[in-house]
Parts: sequence; structure tokens; C-alpha cells
Amino acid sequence: MAEQLIFPLPIRSAQGREDFFVAPANALALSTLDAVASWPNGRMILIGPAGAGKSHLATIWAQEQGAQTIRAADLTDADAPRLVAQGAAVVEGADRMNADPTREEALFHLHNLMQAEGGKLLITARTPPRDWGLRLPDLISRMEASASVRITPPDDALLAAVLVKLFADHQLAVAPALIDWLVTRMDRSLSTARRLVIALDARALAEKRAITRPLAAQVLDSLD
Repeated sequence: MAEQLIFPLPIRSAQGREDFFVAPANALALSTLDAVASWPNGRMILIGPAGAGKSHLATIWAQEQGAQTIRAADLTDADAPRLVAQGAAVVEGADRMNADPTREEALFHLHNLMQAEGGKLLITARTPPRDWGLRLPDLISRMEASASVRITPPDDALLAAVLVKLFADHQLAVAPALIDWLVTRMDRSLSTARRLVIALDARALAEKRAITRPLAAQVLDSLD
């Protein structure tokens, strides 16, 4: 059998609705984001662990709502008028403002201005607002009063679908049987799936090997 050639190919992350695999872990979050007209006060907090698909869902929502996206860690007061002018905005990683009073004031300002103008605000975070370490009392009260929806831990079907997508993003061809094998042996988290695919890609490229079960076993051991 001829040796499979491995080349360093660019990563092409597919972020459209057609690339989002709907499973029990994320179905409620997807339907909630689709029902934007029913959001209380026009705002929603999307909560889920790292790698759970928050950014993918937020990207779908932003594309369909014509919203601009900004990281909470980059948010300033000067951003609010521009974001509000779009009628919708996504603030990603609100749990990573690190108690920065400038960012908290900016999020508070954006929240109030968006609500006053009847716009829509989607905020993503890994944890509920009570765990963000916020210090601005007015922002705390607004965030804790906001509606939220969670992405729950993945089942086997979602984990397998994410692995397939990640391998495709890295332009790597793997056997379906290997996907099933990985799902039964890896930690049940989407962040682990991402780390695993990145590690497999790097190892296969470095050793000029195809991605096989023996190679996958070695990489899984190294991750553990």
C-alpha cells in the first residue's frame, strides 16, 4: 500500500448554519436564538463550556441578524454607538473581562443604549453572570436579571459530529470507524475534541504518518 502523503494545509473553519450539528445538547440554545423576537428586553446570555459551540451559534445569529461581534475584553464605551446602529450585537466571552472596570462600564453602557433603541444583544460566556467576578452593581443586576440558555455536555452523536467537522476543517481524512473509536475513549468535552484533532494533525504531519488507531492511541495518552 502506498504511504499516505501528509501536507500542511490551511484550516478552514465552517461556521454556517448548514455546518451546525443539532443535538439534544444544543437544540434548546439554537431554538432560543432563533426566537429572538421573544427575548425579554431584547437580550440573551448563551452559556456553555469552552468549545461547546457558542461561537458557532453566535456567528450564525450574527449573520442572520446583521449583527457585529466584539470580544468583551476589547469592548470600550466608544464601541456602543456603532454596535447599536447595527440594531444587534454579539459580545463574546463576558466571563473574561477580569473585573476590568472599563470593560464593565462599556458593557453596561452598551446594554442600556441597545435596550433604549430596541436593539438585540447576545452575550456569550462559559459561566452564569454570578461567576464573572463583576464589580459594577448596576451591571451585576442587569446581567443577573437577563434571560439565559445553556449548551449542555455533548452526547455521543454530537461529539462524533464535532470530530468529523474538526477533521474536515483541518482537511484531514479519517475513517468513520476511527471517529467511533475516539468517541468511546476521549474525555467527553468539545474542547478536548479540538485539542485532540490539533494534536493528531501536528503528530501526523511531523511523523509523516496517516491518522490511524495506533497514532490516535498515542496522542490520547499524551493528552491524558
